[in-house]
Amino acid sequence: MREIKIKKNESNQRIDRFLKKYLAKASQGFIYKMIRKKNIKLNNKRVNPEDIIREGDIIQLFFSEETIEKFLIDKEEIKLPIIPRIIYEDNNIILVNKSKGVLSHSDKKGYEDNIVDEIIGYLHRKGEYNPNLETTFTPSICNRLDRNTSGIIIGAKNFSSLQIINESIKNGDIKKFYICMVKGEVEGDFLLKGYLIKDEGKNKVEVYKNKVEGSKEIITDIKLLKKEKGYSFLEIQLITGRTHQIRAHLSSIGYPLVGDTKYGSNSVNKRFREEYGLNSQFLYAHKIIFNGLSHPLEYLNGKEFTAKGGKVLEKIEREWKCEY
Repeated sequence: MREIKIKKNESNQRIDRFLKKYLAKASQGFIYKMIRKKNIKLNNKRVNPEDIIREGDIIQLFFSEETIEKFLIDKEEIKLPIIPRIIYEDNNIILVNKSKGVLSHSDKKGYEDNIVDEIIGYLHRKGEYNPNLETTFTPSICNRLDRNTSGIIIGAKNFSSLQIINESIKNGDIKKFYICMVKGEVEGDFLLKGYLIKDEGKNKVEVYKNKVEGSKEIITDIKLLKKEKGYSFLEIQLITGRTHQIRAHLSSIGYPLVGDTKYGSNSVNKRFREEYGLNSQFLYAHKIIFNGLSHPLEYLNGKEFTAKGGKVLEKIEREWKCEY
């Protein structure tokens, strides 16, 4: 029999979700079977999968150590990649400006530098995170960006912050803004609605004006910053957050992103590649505004954080005199 004492970073979650992380190699069916057979208890009492665990609770696993060990995963060695570009940091969160070309998180196909490991390595070096002192929690990110989209990533240093921020994002309380450059002169500000279907095999999406079977609604708020010589700089607020939403939505109405090799114009991309060395879409997560955060993160409500797009994008903005 093994007893697991719940720590702060494991608190306030369903016991079945905790067990899926703790016994990571066990099937969901096995975990539910052990709960039904009373081989898993909470504070020496029968438990249901949806019961919430709290700091200080004791989970009892009434099966052999050999069985338990079989279902555990080894703690991964802490990677020591480059130090992340930090925009803001406190005891609960860390905001990082992700560079273009860097993954948001590992794709498990072999190690490649990514923001999650950058944050974990950074906090480990600072002494703020020790995997040997945590049962299941590791610092995590609350939003993701495509590999070739730079900008603000929100990192959570503890489980409570991760829960609160994810809930606020789900409720639409945290506002996310992007800057992009498109081919074509946009007439003004407008709200764009449509429907999106993702082709998983091709990692590409299709956008439709009207709802079709299997589609999901997308809403994109567009603000014109500047238009000149057949191009426009836009600030985009994502009302919904779907795969490739900005890129595909704008392309579907005739305003493809400059540099976008998937949804853009080959001739436009060639021009900006030759003139500026731009080899991916002109798009970056420019601004985050926090709202709707509950205790202990309420001090962040109303705060605004911004990021630049990187050397190539900044050079284009300067030469085209786009200020915002």
